[in-house]
Amino acid sequence: MTRNLVEEPRFLPITGKEKEKLGIDSFDIIIISGDAYVDHPSFAAAILGRNLWSAGYTVGIIPQPDWQKDEDFLSLGTPRLFFAVSAGNVDSMVNAQTPNKKRRQKDAYSPGGRLKRPDRATIVYTNKLRSLFRNTPIVIGGIEASLRRFAHYDFWSDSVRQSILADAPADLLVYGMGERTLRLIADRMSAGDPIRSIRDIPGTCQTMPVSEWKSSEQEGFVILPGYPEVRESTVWYAEAFAAHAREQDPVKGRAVAQPHPKTVVIQNPPAMPPDTAELDAIYDHPFARAAHPLYREPIPALEPVRFSVISHRGCFGDCSFCALAHHQGRIISSRSEESIAKEVERISRMKSFRGTIQDVGGPSANMYGLSCNLWKT
Repeated sequence: MTRNLVEEPRFLPITGKEKEKLGIDSFDIIIISGDAYVDHPSFAAAILGRNLWSAGYTVGIIPQPDWQKDEDFLSLGTPRLFFAVSAGNVDSMVNAQTPNKKRRQKDAYSPGGRLKRPDRATIVYTNKLRSLFRNTPIVIGGIEASLRRFAHYDFWSDSVRQSILADAPADLLVYGMGERTLRLIADRMSAGDPIRSIRDIPGTCQTMPVSEWKSSEQEGFVILPGYPEVRESTVWYAEAFAAHAREQDPVKGRAVAQPHPKTVVIQNPPAMPPDTAELDAIYDHPFARAAHPLYREPIPALEPVRFSVISHRGCFGDCSFCALAHHQGRIISSRSEESIAKEVERISRMKSFRGTIQDVGGPSANMYGLSCNLWKT
């Protein structure tokens, strides 16, 4: 691939002027996010963008584009490789409505708490991009795409919806934590592989035409009850969920397919979680731990985590009420104590730091450092 020789900026570029100032003709990858751009490791666009940049790719971010107009989506031009689309750190429907289906009045991931993202943001953003960039690859990911990768019950419409890949005109879906997976996609495309030929990367889903699926070799796939069946039968729905849940083991998991009326959704086995060295590298970037200076209003979601440190990922609890294991997996990945101490030292040198680390932990409380031999075999 062509290595990125542009020095990593304090903030990743979000405007055409920043792009010009860095001397970039066209970005390798452009991230579309439903969140405001906060350069902090708890915000997906920042951690994904930083990791791609360190791997040699130039990355631009279009945060919270106005989906009713074209201008924001066109503002950074056409990426050399692909668009990466996410609804943000929270499913856009959870972000928009309370459990009583009342519209929320504020969005913690937006400047001033203002409402700036559409419902079902991944689908909306992807449709807009496809209308403007007909031949440019689109990769979707994030919590919204991950948890809607198969036919699923949608509380907000009280119905079973298709896989998000059957509704959004994307080329690939990345599920789970996507740093390594996105980089592998970028490496393959940079080496000349068309995105539609990239069918074997762990942690991804793609679609296949029904006619092609029927004529292809299906041995080795776990074939779920199709969308029409799970939509009409709670028994079929439960069986489909249980079947694909059993395949979320990155060591022993198999490929899973689910027929839909116009396409077949195929999930590759999950990606192996990062080991300690890789996780250390993921968090070893010069995050500003601040919102992009373009914003004049604070981002409410930043303050509770500004001086927090992520120590590990994953949760082996797999509680029925929680989506964590379905997104981050059940294997615990822990950073080294040296990496954590290094991040704390960086924080301590910040002018805005007042002496208190808000939190050192992960989504699964006291599972830091725990391991199991079965996770390796």
